[in-house]
Amino acid sequence: MTLRERLEWLSRMTLLVFILASAAFLSAITAMRVAIHGREVTMPNLVGTNVSEASKMLLSRGLMLRVADRIYSDQPINVVVRQTPPAGLLMKVSQQAHVVLSLGQRQLQIPLLEGNSLRASRIELLRLGLQVGEVSGVTMAEQTVDTIVIQNPRPGVGAATPRVDVLISQGPRETAYVMPHLVGMNEIDAQHRLDVTQLRRKVNYVSAPQWPHGAVIDQSPLAGARLPATATIELTVAN
Repeated sequence: MTLRERLEWLSRMTLLVFILASAAFLSAITAMRVAIHGREVTMPNLVGTNVSEASKMLLSRGLMLRVADRIYSDQPINVVVRQTPPAGLLMKVSQQAHVVLSLGQRQLQIPLLEGNSLRASRIELLRLGLQVGEVSGVTMAEQTVDTIVIQNPRPGVGAATPRVDVLISQGPRETAYVMPHLVGMNEIDAQHRLDVTQLRRKVNYVSAPQWPHGAVIDQSPLAGARLPATATIELTVAN
């Protein structure tokens, strides 16, 4: 065999070895990818399921469950509140799903607020990590203004919400009057009519030749207005 023939044979063998090695490498990569994808499963939705049921769902897919935390929630005890990874994600077999379980509704200690002022009750609730909820009012002659007369939830243990709704006293109902129509009346008659209400009044006398002497030509507030007992009525009288 000549030198040239030997070189050609060596080149062919080298090329053959390269082709075989490349084919083996590609086959190995393909086999690894098939093996990896063949061991992937879809993460199920665990939120809202009991921890034992969630564990069975994961085991049937070759996954493991790990409890990451427990928190108070509206869900029953040991129900999954959150999960990581989320549902629908591809997972490798034997990987873990981290879940947060519910401790149930938190049983809060509600203090007695009835008989206290609204301001003092706000401070007390904030100190306990609670807060005032809806505030309603009712007129009550026997209770001072802003005194809490009813609360919900009631005092004690067992409340599921940190908000406490209260009903407060607005004090006795304030006496009020409806402003009568006085314009055109004689001042004396108008004053007699207002004497019944015992409202304070202020009279201004102005020159008004077109009006009879002593006639009421203007009033404030206007007729029909609602007046508290502390209001002052102002009359303008022709002089």
